[in-house]
Amino acid sequence: MARICAITGKRPTKGKIIHRKGQSKKSGGIGTHVTKHTTRLFRPNLQWIKVKLPNGGSKRMWVSVKAIKAGLVQKA
Repeated sequence: MARICAITGKRPTKGKIIHRKGQSKKSGGIGTHVTKHTTRLFRPNLQWIKVKLPNGGSKRMWVSVKAIKAGLVQKA
Protein backbone atom coordinates (compact mmCIF):
# COMPACT_ATOMS: atom_id res chain seq x y z
CA MET A 1 0.00 0.00 0.00
CA ALA A 2 1.33 3.43 -0.93
CA ARG A 3 2.05 5.92 1.82
CA ILE A 4 -0.39 8.65 0.77
CA CYS A 5 -2.42 10.86 3.13
CA ALA A 6 -6.11 9.97 2.88
CA ILE A 7 -7.15 13.57 3.67
CA THR A 8 -4.68 15.89 1.92
CA GLY A 9 -3.25 13.55 -0.71
CA LYS A 10 0.34 14.19 0.36
CA ARG A 11 2.73 11.63 -1.11
CA PRO A 12 6.50 11.07 -1.32
CA THR A 13 8.25 13.50 -3.69
CA LYS A 14 11.57 13.09 -5.47
CA GLY A 15 14.56 15.25 -4.74
CA LYS A 16 18.33 15.18 -4.80
CA ILE A 17 21.26 15.01 -2.42
CA ILE A 18 23.88 17.35 -3.87
CA HIS A 19 27.49 16.58 -2.93
CA ARG A 20 29.87 19.54 -3.01
CA LYS A 21 33.64 19.54 -2.71
CA GLY A 22 36.13 22.33 -2.08
CA GLN A 23 36.68 25.19 0.31
CA SER A 24 34.09 27.96 0.33
CA LYS A 25 35.05 31.46 -0.82
CA LYS A 26 34.06 32.75 2.61
CA SER A 27 36.74 30.54 4.16
CA GLY A 28 39.40 31.69 1.68
CA GLY A 29 39.02 29.01 -0.99
CA ILE A 30 38.05 29.22 -4.66
CA GLY A 31 34.51 28.02 -4.03
CA THR A 32 32.69 24.72 -3.81
CA HIS A 33 31.92 22.55 -6.84
CA VAL A 34 29.15 20.01 -7.34
CA THR A 35 30.65 16.52 -7.68
CA LYS A 36 27.63 14.22 -7.56
CA HIS A 37 23.80 14.10 -7.51
CA THR A 38 21.95 11.28 -5.77
CA THR A 39 18.17 10.99 -6.02
CA ARG A 40 16.20 10.51 -2.82
CA LEU A 41 12.62 10.58 -1.52
CA PHE A 42 11.11 13.21 0.74
CA ARG A 43 8.45 11.31 2.67
CA PRO A 44 5.54 13.08 4.39
CA ASN A 45 5.07 12.55 8.13
CA LEU A 46 2.17 10.08 8.05
CA GLN A 47 0.56 8.41 11.04
CA TRP A 48 -1.64 5.28 10.97
CA ILE A 49 -4.56 6.47 13.12
CA LYS A 50 -8.19 5.57 13.76
CA VAL A 51 -10.38 8.30 12.24
CA LYS A 52 -14.02 9.03 13.06
CA LEU A 53 -16.11 8.99 9.87
CA PRO A 54 -19.11 11.29 9.20
CA ASN A 55 -21.53 8.31 9.20
CA GLY A 56 -20.60 7.48 12.81
CA GLY A 57 -18.16 4.65 12.11
CA SER A 58 -14.40 4.63 12.45
CA LYS A 59 -11.61 3.52 10.17
CA ARG A 60 -7.81 3.27 10.33
CA MET A 61 -6.04 5.30 7.66
CA TRP A 62 -2.78 7.08 6.87
CA VAL A 63 -3.10 10.76 7.80
CA SER A 64 -0.41 13.45 7.66
CA VAL A 65 0.48 15.19 10.91
CA LYS A 66 -0.20 18.52 9.22
CA ALA A 67 -3.85 17.46 8.69
CA ILE A 68 -4.14 16.24 12.31
CA LYS A 69 -2.73 19.52 13.70
CA ALA A 70 -4.99 21.59 11.43
CA GLY A 71 -8.02 19.75 12.82
CA LEU A 72 -9.07 18.25 9.48
CA VAL A 73 -9.71 14.85 11.11
CA GLN A 74 -11.20 13.66 14.38
CA LYS A 75 -9.50 10.80 16.18
CA ALA A 76 -11.81 7.97 17.17
